[in-house]
Amino acid sequence: MNHVVLLGDSVFDNAAYVAGGPDVVTQLRERLPASWRASLRAVDGSVMSSMPRQLAHLPDDATHLVVSVGGNDAIALSAVLGAPSSSVSGSLLRLAELRDGFRRDYAAMLDEVTGAGLPAAFCTIYEPRYPDAASRRAAATALALIDDCIIRLLTDRGLPVIELRSVCADDADFANPIEPSVQGGGKIADAIARLLAEHEFGRGRSEIITR
Repeated sequence: MNHVVLLGDSVFDNAAYVAGGPDVVTQLRERLPASWRASLRAVDGSVMSSMPRQLAHLPDDATHLVVSVGGNDAIALSAVLGAPSSSVSGSLLRLAELRDGFRRDYAAMLDEVTGAGLPAAFCTIYEPRYPDAASRRAAATALALIDDCIIRLLTDRGLPVIELRSVCADDADFANPIEPSVQGGGKIADAIARLLAEHEFGRGRSEIITR
């Protein structure tokens, strides 16, 4: 029996946002073969520094980990988008500083998760669906720097990536600007199930899963 555990934030722990519909882990269980179990240890509102607490509560029979975290850390950094700047280069340098800090924190999180000694996969951060078009475009542009960090760190370590910007690409995939709907959760569950069925974890080679 294989047992996948979902870690991270409300990308997986989205039950509060689907109005009684199935959350991500419920939809994943429906898609996995009978030889697999799925458990949720992700907690709404978690940040990268929350991962040690979640790892401390892994089921004893866990065999695989899937992690989606970093979105709340990115939101905390988003105040820079409204900060005054005297030049484009100054704004880019400030974004670069924030990216470098995010990279350090994400690398530390990767060390924690991979230290558990289980096959693990990680997600990028999808683009928020803010109702204001200008805010949405600005957030997506800044987030590209963060997601580039995530992809480069994961591919450098030979770890598989679920590219959530591609998986959740429609407005209907979101219950609000930052939480997946039932439809979006189903797409996420599809991507996880496909990864678990197809990726060869023992080869130590990165792979990017898209929609």
